[in-house]
Parts: sequence; structure tokens; C-alpha cells
Amino acid sequence: MSAIQLRTGDRTESIEILEQTGNKVKLRLGEKEYQLDIVKVEKNIFSLLLGNKSYNIEVVSSGKKNTFSVKYICHSFNVQIIDAETRYMQNRLKASGEDGVNIISSPMPGKIVKVMVKPGDKVIAGQIVITVSAMKMESEYKSGKSGIVKEVMVSEGDIVDANAPLIVLE
Repeated sequence: MSAIQLRTGDRTESIEILEQTGNKVKLRLGEKEYQLDIVKVEKNIFSLLLGNKSYNIEVVSSGKKNTFSVKYICHSFNVQIIDAETRYMQNRLKASGEDGVNIISSPMPGKIVKVMVKPGDKVIAGQIVITVSAMKMESEYKSGKSGIVKEVMVSEGDIVDANAPLIVLE
């Protein structure tokens, strides 16, 4: 299997699944190998056995592609999975000089209800820029950073796939 990278904060580690049989997984994280027994207890909740210790963790999608909130007891941190597709997109943006670009996308299929910005508009971090209806609920998506709207890739009434780019900021 090929390795992916996990990023949390400013730390990035390679992870590779070496073997998997049922719930038992042997993996390499950085330079170390681990034997885990992983069981999904309920939606978003996993029980991990590592050596003689048991860990219950909650893993919830943050709404951004390949980004999750991981909670263990009173600790919480964000994890981004950097797979081949993500690396390709990051390298492509860097090569084009657009590595400061922020792409707002919907984590699930839906219908565009309202677009609040147009190309050239200035936005601030946290500003609502688009509303998407999915699974009978409307979700408002906010700008992750301050900047200028470079491109609006959808119109009101459009049907979009999961992770489809909606708005590009520079």
C-alpha cells in the first residue's frame, strides 16, 4: 500500500498500512511500527487497543475535504489527510503561483441556494459566502481567510457533487 501523510498543526507524519486482517492493523507512523486492534463502536467512535492500553476516540469530519476533528478524553485536535490527490492539487497550485488560494467546497452533494459574493468582492475570514441545501438542511459556508473572490464556480440552483469546488479566494 502507498503511504499517505497526516498533518496536525505544524507536524506532518507519513503513515503506511503494512498489514490488515480483520480489526488488526500493522502500520508504520513515521519511523515506528505499531500493532493496533481497531473496532468501530458506533458512528464516529472507535476503540483502539495499542499494547495493553485501550483508547476511545471520536473522529468527525470538519466539513473540509480530508480534514477531521479527533477527540480523545479531553484532548482535541484537527487532522488533515494528505493523499495523492491532495498532494497533486497542492503542487499544481504552487506551480501556478496560486498556493495562497483558498477553495471553498461542499463536503456532500447538494443544491446551491444562495451565493453571497461575486468575483472581485473582498471577504473577511468567517464571512458567509454561500448557502448549500443538502439532506433537507441548509448549510452556510464561510471564508477560511480574508481575501478577494477570484472565481465563483456555481450559480444559484446548481446541483453539486461532494467536494466540488464552489468559490475560489486569493
